[in-house]
Amino acid sequence: MAHYRASDSKREHFRRYLEKTGVVDSLTSVFVSLYEQQEKPPNALEYVKEHLGAVPLTSPDTEALQQEVNDLRQRCACLEEENKDLKARVCLLRYEPASEDGGAAN
Repeated sequence: MAHYRASDSKREHFRRYLEKTGVVDSLTSVFVSLYEQQEKPPNALEYVKEHLGAVPLTSPDTEALQQEVNDLRQRCACLEEENKDLKARVCLLRYEPASEDGGAAN
């Protein structure tokens, strides 16, 4: 009998956890939506996944994001190259002797 109570206690604790984190509300909402569908979808599991947001990004979304990543990587590489060139120019200007007409007087 003690084993039974421990099991019920664990279940109750888990149930409260699911309620507290919003899982019960989310599942209930999806199931109610499925129940209210006039024509039931052929794959109920896919319906639940889709309405819970578990469906992966669609191919066009993925392709657009991948293209954006590639564009940003190219831009980053260009900016890094420009930064390198500018640093080299600054170093040259620091160590370049002052010109005769605009040099500092000593």
